Amino acid sequence: MKIELCNFSGFKIYPGRGKIFVRSDSKTFRFINGKCESYFLQHLKPSKLDWTVVFRRLHKKGISEEVAKKRTRRTVKHQRGVVGASWEAIKAKRMQKPEVRAAQRQQAMRQNKEKKKQAQAAKKAEKAKNVARGGPKQKISKQQARGAAQKILPTSR
Repeated sequence: MKIELCNFSGFKIYPGRGKIFVRSDSKTFRFINGKCESYFLQHLKPSKLDWTVVFRRLHKKGISEEVAKKRTRRTVKHQRGVVGASWEAIKAKRMQKPEVRAAQRQQAMRQNKEKKKQAQAAKKAEKAKNVARGGPKQKISKQQARGAAQKILPTSR
C-alpha cells in the first residue's frame, strides 16, 4: 500500500482517494480533493492558508507536544589550583593586604637583582682568570677555523 502526499496541502492520500492532475508538460500533481486542486489552479500559495501542512510547519503549530522543551545547561564554576600553586595558596595570597604583597614583590625583585649581579661578577672573574692565564686570544672567523686562508690586510691607502 503506497501512501502519496498532496502537492498542495501536504496531507496523506491513501489508495483509492484523491485526484491526479497532468499538466501540458507531462508533470503530474496529486491532490487529496477538489478544493486543493482548485486552489492550486488559482495559483494560491499553500503557505498562506492556515489549514495546510506547510503553513503549520512555518508557524510552528502542533509541535509542542512532540518535542519537549530544550533544557539549558547551567555552567558550574569550580575553583582549582594552577600548575605551580594549590588553590589554598592562591586563596591565601588573595586574602593578603595589597601593601604586604607589594613588599613581597619588591623583596623578590631585589633578590633577583642580587643573583644577577653575583652571576655577572662570577662571569667577570672567570674572564679575568682566562685572560691572565693565556693572554688575549685573537678572534677567528668560522672560515678560518675550518682552514681557509687569511685575508691580507691593506697596509696603505
